[in-house]
Amino acid sequence: MGLRRSRTLEFLGHFSQNPLAVIGLGLVLMMVLAGIFAPVLAPYSFRAQDLNAVNQAPTWAHPLGTDQLGRDQFSRIIWGARTALIVAPATVAISLLLGVIFGALAGYFGGWVDALVMRLADIMFAFPGILLALFLAATLTPRVDNWLKSVGLGDFVKTGYASFLVVTMVLGLVGWPGLARLVRGQVLVIKEEPYIEAARAVGLTPGRLLWHYLVPNALPPVIVTLSFGLGGAIVAEATLSFFGIGIQPPAASWGRMIIDNYTLWRTYPLLVWIPGIIVGAIQASFSFIGDGLNDALNPRIGR
Repeated sequence: MGLRRSRTLEFLGHFSQNPLAVIGLGLVLMMVLAGIFAPVLAPYSFRAQDLNAVNQAPTWAHPLGTDQLGRDQFSRIIWGARTALIVAPATVAISLLLGVIFGALAGYFGGWVDALVMRLADIMFAFPGILLALFLAATLTPRVDNWLKSVGLGDFVKTGYASFLVVTMVLGLVGWPGLARLVRGQVLVIKEEPYIEAARAVGLTPGRLLWHYLVPNALPPVIVTLSFGLGGAIVAEATLSFFGIGIQPPAASWGRMIIDNYTLWRTYPLLVWIPGIIVGAIQASFSFIGDGLNDALNPRIGR
């Protein structure tokens, strides 16, 4: 327990030496708290409309103004944090699960397993990630909606939450190849270590070797990569919503807010600039956190 506490304190000490990482962590925590407590923090519901205050400039009642449907933009910014809080971790979880499984199997067994996984990853890499996500989302969304309606979940589709399922699934499927390559490379190095040879000699099965020794020791660089992946997932979700095939109304999304108000950017620039700046700031924050994690977890970096 004492050793674990000492290592935790050492990690926190190294991480805190990176001021940008600390600032980024603070901004991400603000987003997380906003998403969790959105019903309490937001003065209005994300779907509430005031038709007497359409396209209104910022006022005390509406600090960031209202859109063309009379919806309070400050409230939708807060509710958009909840959308990001749902989509980003779910997307990264799917990518992580697929990437670790495929990458570990390819690295450990090699041969035709490695060739199959890597060729599949190469096929995925042959397409620009966001374009592939756009294609898959546009293809799957109507089919998923129709299937949910056929099983009696039409009300769920009307709320717009069915789009969360499609977006997270699509982005997760697009994001796994990079993690698989990283895990494969780590496993290829670690499986040649003496303690792995000793574990094989005493009769440990491949399954126990993979999930008790190889995968846990391959995770530190994966954790760093995941911090970048979380920011990338938020940007990708905003991009899909910007093109109208991501999070569907009435659910709030920062990308959807940009496209809904894009024609008003000259008259009411805050309606476009605020969600755009927030998306950029969160993306940069996760990048700073990734740098801080790399400094704290990488033993090769001089202290």
